[in-house]
Amino acid sequence: MRFPEPFPYSRRFFLQRGLTLASLAATVPSFIERSALALALPAGVSPGAASGVLEDRILVVIQLSGGNDGLNTVVPYGMDEYYEARPQLAVSRPGTTGGALALSGSSEVGLHPGLAPLKELFDQGSVSIVQGVGYPNPNRSHFTSMDIWHTARATGKGDGWLGRYFDCTCNGQPTPDAAIAIGAQAPPALMGSIQQPVAFENERLFQWLGGAGDPDLLSGYTSANRAGVVGGIAEDSQAGFLMRTALDAQLSSDRIRRAVSRSSLTRYPGDQLARQLQTISALIRDGMPTRVYYATLGGFDTHAGQSGSHASLMRQLAEAVKAFTEDLRAQGNADRVLTMCFSEFGRRVKQNASGGTDHGTAAPMILVGPMVRGGLSGTHPSLTDLDGGDLKFGTDFRSVYAAVLGDWMGADPAKILDGHSERCAILRRPA
Repeated sequence: MRFPEPFPYSRRFFLQRGLTLASLAATVPSFIERSALALALPAGVSPGAASGVLEDRILVVIQLSGGNDGLNTVVPYGMDEYYEARPQLAVSRPGTTGGALALSGSSEVGLHPGLAPLKELFDQGSVSIVQGVGYPNPNRSHFTSMDIWHTARATGKGDGWLGRYFDCTCNGQPTPDAAIAIGAQAPPALMGSIQQPVAFENERLFQWLGGAGDPDLLSGYTSANRAGVVGGIAEDSQAGFLMRTALDAQLSSDRIRRAVSRSSLTRYPGDQLARQLQTISALIRDGMPTRVYYATLGGFDTHAGQSGSHASLMRQLAEAVKAFTEDLRAQGNADRVLTMCFSEFGRRVKQNASGGTDHGTAAPMILVGPMVRGGLSGTHPSLTDLDGGDLKFGTDFRSVYAAVLGDWMGADPAKILDGHSERCAILRRPA
């Protein structure tokens, strides 16, 4: 990947970019100037690239909330037991109307027909499907199981696994915009002891709204947070901390809204997940220094009437990921972005009396990007060797996390995952 020549920073440059705070006086503290630099850079140029430092790799996490039915996602059409357990819900075999999409390298499993756009990426070698992912002593509570996935701990207690990653790499100082979640609340996975994520549902709401309709109040707020002449402020003082925090928030707000206002390079569907990924793509294109983005698609708690609703969710997931991938390719950023999809658990093997499935255990994880080892990883769980009617997991989800942390993010997974260092071989190249 080629990067622009080191960019010449100057107060004249800041003034040309309209950043009053950084340009009005030589007395502006250096930490304020560093914060202002991010917004001053041209679109598509991050501070790392501008200074000649290689761009950081990016992880995009897609959470499938509610417990995705893994058996109807990666369909075991070669196993008769699947059709016996699901006489109404089973996806028919390849070659039939609405049948599963056969995958190269397997005569046993295929993809749900709604995942056709994802299969295109699979055929290109850009999708890795890890089969039978779970953890010991599975918990069927949405909240508890999700906590286990978010913390990567059997107890579900403590900081999030990605929060710990940032804590281990931030040198004791939180990094503004290091992690961004598109949603009303930041997920526990991003929460660290030092690092805290940014979260917003809509970029238009990611700004201070207290001055709406009150010019005097807005003027006072702007004056306090974008003051031109600031002197005698120590970086490690409380005043310095407050100024830095307020300015970081203001600059992030300005930059994020500016980035999302630009037209995408590809067309996205209009559903929830697609809008989230479109926002993430815009921020990546703008050169945000963010290392982890988080998106969520809900509705997977399919206890009743599963057939139609799950098919719709599969289509939304595949179309959104395909559009996101095409957008990243058009930007020239595809090589920088690894996308990982997970759910808190799968569903029971047998359908229930309401045309749905109940909470289960193991399910597949999906990773997308040119850096993955394309194809199927691991073996599909047995449908005859069950644990009380549930699938037995074959891959601990922490092994997937360890591969992402160690082989993609360049961190020591053992330090972050409480000693767990075993990695799935899902990436083409190490960090």
